[in-house]
Amino acid sequence: MSKHHRPQSEENSPRRGMPRRPDDDRLAARTEEERVRAGLDAYDPAEVPPATDTNPPGRVTESREYRDEKTELDREVRRGEARPDQLEARKKRDPYPPTHYDD
Repeated sequence: MSKHHRPQSEENSPRRGMPRRPDDDRLAARTEEERVRAGLDAYDPAEVPPATDTNPPGRVTESREYRDEKTELDREVRRGEARPDQLEARKKRDPYPPTHYDD
C-alpha cells in the first residue's frame, strides 16, 4: 500500500528547501521587503501612491488674494501704519520695528 501525501504550499512548509520552480516575481517582492526592513532602501516603490500635486494655474502675483494683500499693504504704508522698509528683505530693513514713542 502506497502513501499519498498532499502537496504543501511553500508558505506552510519553510523547511522543505527550494521549490522546484521559484516564482521570480514573488522572490523580487520579498527581496524588496527585506531591503526596506533592513534599511537599505527607503521604501517599497510599489506601495507608494501616485503623486496628487498639481501645478498652480498661474503666477502667484496674478492671483486675487495677492492683489488684495498688496492693496492692503499699500494702504497701511500711505496711512503711516507701516514703513516701506518693512516690506523689504530682512537684511535691508531696520533691526527693530517702529515704535510710537517720541525719541
